[in-house]
Amino acid sequence: MPEMPQKQRKKSKSKDGGDDESGDEGVQPKKKARKPKPYVPGLRSGAYALILALSTLDENAPSGLTKAQTIELAQPHCDASFSAPADPNSFYTAWSSMKTLITKDLVCEKGRPLRRYSLTDEGWDVGKRIKKSSDPSQGRLDTFVAADKPATQSAKSNEDQFVDLEFSPPRPTARQPSESPTKPTSSFADIIPQGELVSNLSALPTFTPIILEPGSFTVELVLDVREIRAKTDRDYMQNNLLTSGVKPIMRALELGDILWVAKVRDPALLSRLGAEGDEVLLDYIIERKRLDDLVSSIKDGRFHEQKFRLRKSGIKNVIYIIEEISMNSDHFQKYEEAVQSAIAGTQVVEGYFIKKTQKMDDTIRYLVSMTKLLKQRYEKKPLHLIPTKVITTGNYMPLVAHLRETKPATEFHITYSAFASLSSKSETLTLRDVYLKMLMCTRGITGEKALEIQKRWKTPIELVEAYKGIEEKEGGGEQSRKRKAELVSAEMGNLVGRKKIAKTLSVKVAEVWGDV
Repeated sequence: MPEMPQKQRKKSKSKDGGDDESGDEGVQPKKKARKPKPYVPGLRSGAYALILALSTLDENAPSGLTKAQTIELAQPHCDASFSAPADPNSFYTAWSSMKTLITKDLVCEKGRPLRRYSLTDEGWDVGKRIKKSSDPSQGRLDTFVAADKPATQSAKSNEDQFVDLEFSPPRPTARQPSESPTKPTSSFADIIPQGELVSNLSALPTFTPIILEPGSFTVELVLDVREIRAKTDRDYMQNNLLTSGVKPIMRALELGDILWVAKVRDPALLSRLGAEGDEVLLDYIIERKRLDDLVSSIKDGRFHEQKFRLRKSGIKNVIYIIEEISMNSDHFQKYEEAVQSAIAGTQVVEGYFIKKTQKMDDTIRYLVSMTKLLKQRYEKKPLHLIPTKVITTGNYMPLVAHLRETKPATEFHITYSAFASLSSKSETLTLRDVYLKMLMCTRGITGEKALEIQKRWKTPIELVEAYKGIEEKEGGGEQSRKRKAELVSAEMGNLVGRKKIAKTLSVKVAEVWGDV
């Protein structure tokens, strides 16, 4: 019984707020709060690779990387795939780690519809710690220990796991310090020069085509290195193509997932004829989408951005392969209408061919059939090439359209190097392209609607001045705001189908461009 009062005295306090002296002997001092330790993503996880990829930017860069650019730079540093889930029944890829990085304020996300990503100040600190820990010149290489991979975990938990840098040092790799992630620039970027957009046929260049005779080349399939089945089966498509008698050329493509080239047997032939490289792009390209990836690309705007770039590539035969894998019915039901609308628009508006398959094996069989068909079509006839020296970013599309109209019986091609240069985003954006992308940032403005707006107001300043003209004429009252809100719908309300702009959408445009 004597113990009870002692326990009460330990917890009691004096009236003035101080601790009761009679209980001091039994009270233990409070533990000091532990300082949070620096954390970095788990080695070769999705978050680890994303931070390394984004750290290739200059710290003061005005804009970030797109999702496609980030994935291209991040994939070599990650064991998991950024495009295909490790488990066919899962929706999580290595890209799922981006949400974790944004939540932890390590990455900043900006832009609509094409989102761009960059590191925050905290993200740069983590990136520098990773690089410092991996750099032998910093004197810490001797602290690295080789360790087996941890036990298999689910795709999401593995990608989002964060570990203490001090207690989980990175494993040594074969990469030398000079082999750090490269800047997101194309090795072909300087081949095609910039040029003013040609609107007059008389300004188009004249040229004598380079002709490759039959037998001097073979038709080869080119497969993007990021086209994998799962992180544990990265070479499935490549191996099965080889088994079927098609040896793909593996590389990171500037545009599309699969395309075909005419590989010249003599590597120096094109250079002697006034071109570069040893590959000629054929007029076929494929964009492959799993159903879950299609849903994701529609949600984040990549789907429209990819179609925009495909349209500007000048390739006539664009094929979308959609693998209709099984998905969670509740999840897919939310986006089923959007998916069907996107597929219909791709067929009707863009005129692209849609090939639906049930699984990757069906896709592989289709690629084998296409390769055999293109070999039969091209290897027995001469190829006509446009000399690269006459091409600029401004005259290429008008030149291709003119040649197809005036010489429909002859196909004109360009080298793969020229195509890769033209496909670089930074090299091909004109004022018109930027204007269209700006318009499409408004929710509800599709590519077709943006084109119709651009036909009526040729440049951004023309659209802004149209709204200013209403304000100067009507003043700043309610009538002025009403006229502004109805400006676009009044001009385009008589159109039919997908090109028509209703009043509600016209109001949204006015809010952005007319300061309503």
